[in-house]
Amino acid sequence: MPFEFKQLEIADVILVIPKVFEDERGFFMETYKYSEFRKNGIDVEFVQDNHSKSTYGVLRGLHYQKNPKAQGKLVRCIKGKILDVAVDIRKGSPTFGKWVSAILSEENKHMLYVPVGFAHGFAVLSEEAEVLYKTTDEYSPEHDRGILWNDPEIGIDWQVENPIISEKDKNLPLLKDADINFEFK
Repeated sequence: MPFEFKQLEIADVILVIPKVFEDERGFFMETYKYSEFRKNGIDVEFVQDNHSKSTYGVLRGLHYQKNPKAQGKLVRCIKGKILDVAVDIRKGSPTFGKWVSAILSEENKHMLYVPVGFAHGFAVLSEEAEVLYKTTDEYSPEHDRGILWNDPEIGIDWQVENPIISEKDKNLPLLKDADINFEFK
């Protein structure tokens, strides 16, 4: 199998560890294979790819799109290292407001699947980082929402002192005030 799939403390968030073939020429790995992902609980269609580059201390998040344009994401870091975070924002979920994280880096080549119903963000832990992610729906400005990165009710340890935050992200609401239309099933 070209991938190992590990459920995190919140079972719907899945760490994907690809099998990497390395030799003196470099490496080869599959980054996505629909049949393997479907067989391991990620039965979605990805429709858009995004690429970001950030410097040390940049924190992007916590972002989500509300229904009907909600996005699941498959995130990987191709240069540098990030702390990737998913927060459960499904009303009625036993883990509502809880978060899980994974270190994604060019060295470990791990990927994180963040399903619909979760807010997503990451902090750059290396000098710079490039992040690629696939989404299950296209970007929709009118459905774009977020939650304040340092909401004390969530309590994320971002592992970065004095993060660099966009003006937009500095002004996001707390979870208790966020515009959320996800229900736990």
